[in-house]
Amino acid sequence: MTGSRITALGHYQPAKVLTNEDLARLVDTDDEWIRSRVGIRQRHIAEAETLVDMATEAAQKALAASGRTAAEIDLVVVATCTAVERSPNTACAVAARLGITAPAAYDINTVCSGFSYALATADHAIRAGAASRALVIGAERMSDTLDWTDRSTCVIFADGAGAAVVEAQEAGAEPGIGPVLWGSEPDKSDAVTITGWQPVISQQGQTVFRWATTKIAPLAREACAKAGLEPAQLKGFVAHQANLRIIEAIAAKLGAPDAVIARDVVESGNTSAASIPLALSKLVERGELTTGDPVLLFGFGGGLAYAGQVIRCP
Repeated sequence: MTGSRITALGHYQPAKVLTNEDLARLVDTDDEWIRSRVGIRQRHIAEAETLVDMATEAAQKALAASGRTAAEIDLVVVATCTAVERSPNTACAVAARLGITAPAAYDINTVCSGFSYALATADHAIRAGAASRALVIGAERMSDTLDWTDRSTCVIFADGAGAAVVEAQEAGAEPGIGPVLWGSEPDKSDAVTITGWQPVISQQGQTVFRWATTKIAPLAREACAKAGLEPAQLKGFVAHQANLRIIEAIAAKLGAPDAVIARDVVESGNTSAASIPLALSKLVERGELTTGDPVLLFGFGGGLAYAGQVIRCP
């Protein structure tokens, strides 16, 4: 058995930007109301781009950054809750676009924790010898699920994709992806739902807020312990970009004073399974994290499912 590591990242966001002022012309809201509750200033909304388009764009950028070719990838995992097609799955469609031949390919739907789940399963496959190089992608077109008359949801969610190239490590090297801590609270699964043949998202905002701000920080510390680290040793913390108040509340309780905290939600909104790789890719692109930095990733949300692991920055 061998460990795995993230060797490169990439991300994609649609060109269309929807500001709080734009939303105020569509629904009963304003910039102050949105910022005070969720901290979001703007979000990107897909127009011509499909879910597969966005996932493929992010994957292409990650591949280019890694120096690998499509022919070297043998596993594709896509985390998404907004796939329209039942078959082929998004992973197969992305593999076809990229020209990857004969990969294992599957989708994962744990909504906002999806990328951490997908990353864990790719790491497990590599450790078991079932794969050697993987593309792990979080991609969402959340705008397809929105009721644009419901200000409790339409101001929050957005579209985008992020991707990581994950590779097997040399024998004896320190694992670049730590053990996953994952689980769920199914008795609260109706707190966030996307239901119906023409799916519409709804959520119990206060229930989710209380759950996230009381339960996630202890779980995040447990994920650090599984990696053999104290939170104070972290150089970065990339939580699911649910809303700014939740992110800052968790960060304050985590006990990681030197960690760069991802706050991409301000510029990108809540992109569900795409939010962690999107935010992480931007931090690396801007040089706010450097190679080898220990970074805690922690996803949480619909289900209510959660997952997190410490990674070493590519």
